[in-house]
Amino acid sequence: MGEQPIFSTRAHVFQIDPTTKKNWVPTSKHAVTVSYFYDSTRNVYRIISLDGSKAIINSTITPNMTFTKTSQKFGQWADSRANTVYGLGFSSENHLLKFAEKFAEFKEAARLAKEKSQEKMELTSTPSQESATGDLQSPLTPESINGTDDERGTTPEMPQHPPEPRPEPSQNQLPFSHSSSSINKHWEAELAALKGNNAKLTAALLESTANVKQWKQQLAAYQEEAERLHKRVTELECVSGQTPVIKSQKTELNQTIEELESALKAKEEVCVCVCVWGVGRKYNVSPVFVYFPSLQELERLKEEVESANEFQTQKESLTHKLQETEERNQTLEAQLGELELHLEGSQLESEAFRKSLRSLLELLDGKIFELTELRDSLARLIEDSSS
Repeated sequence: MGEQPIFSTRAHVFQIDPTTKKNWVPTSKHAVTVSYFYDSTRNVYRIISLDGSKAIINSTITPNMTFTKTSQKFGQWADSRANTVYGLGFSSENHLLKFAEKFAEFKEAARLAKEKSQEKMELTSTPSQESATGDLQSPLTPESINGTDDERGTTPEMPQHPPEPRPEPSQNQLPFSHSSSSINKHWEAELAALKGNNAKLTAALLESTANVKQWKQQLAAYQEEAERLHKRVTELECVSGQTPVIKSQKTELNQTIEELESALKAKEEVCVCVCVWGVGRKYNVSPVFVYFPSLQELERLKEEVESANEFQTQKESLTHKLQETEERNQTLEAQLGELELHLEGSQLESEAFRKSLRSLLELLDGKIFELTELRDSLARLIEDSSS
């Protein structure tokens, strides 16, 4: 009847990285259907999952397999035949527990099927001629031919060279030839599946290599960020280390201010004693003490000092401005002298130019007069010659 699905669920499928054997590589971008199949002809159980038309899980359940729950929603098992480890991520813990129960159930069924197959093989391998003839008369069972990897390990090896052909093969040999053809077909199918798995593993390896490069770049960026944060933390630690020093300095300043305020209050309480003797010795007058309140006197003195400071500041600013004005005046006087000299030179040059122009005009007037006389003389000569 072929394989039939007996249980299905949905999960995210992962495979172990073939290079590191530590990291998980996702084989599906989203949750896909993962199903248990039972092959009645071979009496085996398989876990199969398809992502579109691509088979991402094709694992035959053997008694040696173990499904391990690594978290509340994740489980894994190792497949020695595919030389990989499969991982499934479920949407809830109930789905994971249901899948694990089915795995244990079908693993036990596979163990029982293996034991039955071994018992049959032990019965068929008894050294008696009757059993040998019985083997030739009965066809090989599919369980002994198309079993799992562990079952194939217990089956006796087929002879490499077939027995010599008989001149007239009997009908008892037809089942054996039929079973050998089915074995060949089975191994061809297994070879095709292995080639497909090899291609998938190659594609997964290339994808994981690209992911590793991307992860390295992200790791370098994270390391730079970590170094920057470490420097910032160091700076903050230095600032926090200086905080007690600042606090102690602040405390000392507060104490100094309090001491100065107390001293000022003490001075305000002390009165200024002025001894007026008059003419003490002449009139034999005892000394008289006059007391002035120091607070008013201090305020008055403060105002005078402040006004004197203001006057001093104003004086200094005015003195500074006067010096600047004097410097500017000197500079302007120097510039004025230069301009006067330049003006005198210009006047002298203009006077010389005027003189030269006058001399040129006089010379030009003389030349014009001479030319006039020459013209008149030429005109007379022309008139005389014509008469």
